[in-house]
Amino acid sequence: MENVYFDSAATTQIREEVVEKMTSVLKENYGNPSSTHSFGRSSKSLIEQARKTVAKILNVKASEIVFTSGGTEADNLALNSAVRDLKVERIITSRIEHHAVLYTVDQLKECFNVEVEYVALDAKGNVDLKDLEERLQGSDKKTLVSLMHVNNEIGNMINLKKTANLIKSYGALFHSDTVQSIGHFNLDLGEIPVDFTAVSAHKFHGPKGVGFAFVRSHSGLKPLIFGGEQERGHRAGTEGVHNIVGLEESIKLAYENLEEEKEYTLELKKHFINELKKEVPGVKFNGECENLEKSTYTLINVCLPLSQEKALMLLFQLDLKGIACSKGSACQSGSEQGSHVLNAFLSEEDKKKPSLRFSFSRYNTKEEIDYVVKTLKEFIEN
Repeated sequence: MENVYFDSAATTQIREEVVEKMTSVLKENYGNPSSTHSFGRSSKSLIEQARKTVAKILNVKASEIVFTSGGTEADNLALNSAVRDLKVERIITSRIEHHAVLYTVDQLKECFNVEVEYVALDAKGNVDLKDLEERLQGSDKKTLVSLMHVNNEIGNMINLKKTANLIKSYGALFHSDTVQSIGHFNLDLGEIPVDFTAVSAHKFHGPKGVGFAFVRSHSGLKPLIFGGEQERGHRAGTEGVHNIVGLEESIKLAYENLEEEKEYTLELKKHFINELKKEVPGVKFNGECENLEKSTYTLINVCLPLSQEKALMLLFQLDLKGIACSKGSACQSGSEQGSHVLNAFLSEEDKKKPSLRFSFSRYNTKEEIDYVVKTLKEFIEN
């Protein structure tokens, strides 16, 4: 096989229907949405229709959707404003969050002297809710908790509603990075008492460079980017109308086809796990990714029985065979350090072995999985 793409947690292939919709908007709806003439009003109406579409899917108000450049900006918007404007003095998070959260929290600690605590993890990388509750009980400071719904490297999932109810019972704010879950799971944010979430369109077959923040009404959140009054004053800058329409089309199609595509992708994951177990003795599955109830259906993260010396050539050899996968998060690809997620809970012995993340979508096949497993087996045995 010439090209096998198993890196959908980094970014997904855009749907053809989305490309067609965006192309039409680029050609025909070029007015500035802030302009009052008919060209501007036409563009503005597309944005507001997209906002309503997203809000309906998530069971929230259209006014609670703020379009951004993606998940990173949405995370930064919520965390920065919570400290700067909502006077949060303490943040509780975990050491396996995306760096959009971890690095922002570090900056807030340095600039605003925010108290930062990291919730305990178990041996599989799961958040310890008992430890979280003890931390919530242990301080009267205004607190925000930031915990991602689905981990982007190992696929572990928290019970979002249970976690949100626990946090709200102690009067704390709750921010959740839902970049790996919205578009892949039904989330009723009208029923789940989360205050802020972050979403990125390119994780569910939409365009790069666009996403949104869900911001609960009357939160008091202030903008991160200042300028014009776009996005009801929450996010200045002329909107990328084609990108927002692309987000709308991709999230709409994601949920219209959710059950069918979820079932198909889950079968791919099961097949991948079974074939690895059969053909690669000594393989381990990091986190909860082997547990179909506790992890997302979109990825697996495997620890391979290889020496450190041989491991150095693994990704190179896979690339030569046309196989795209990830050593960890794509945002870490330029780093020489190991995965901060795996380093947070793996044993010292397993940290020395190579771990790979394979993430898949509706565009993958079982034949591709068989090819990948065969390639891994040959590399390990030779």
